[in-house]
Amino acid sequence: MAVPKRKMSRSNTRHRRAQWKATTPQLVTVTIEGTAHQAPQRLVKTYERGPIRPEG
Repeated sequence: MAVPKRKMSRSNTRHRRAQWKATTPQLVTVTIEGTAHQAPQRLVKTYERGPIRPEG
């Protein structure tokens, strides 16, 4: 594992961290019990199996 040789300054650390941006999950339409819901694509199979109920 790579280990830094010197301590990174607070300014450099904050500049590096500021570059990361979270993205919103891609929503798809899922039909559950006859009603359409918007759900993240990664949860579609879970909603269809039934352990999780969509809100709303």
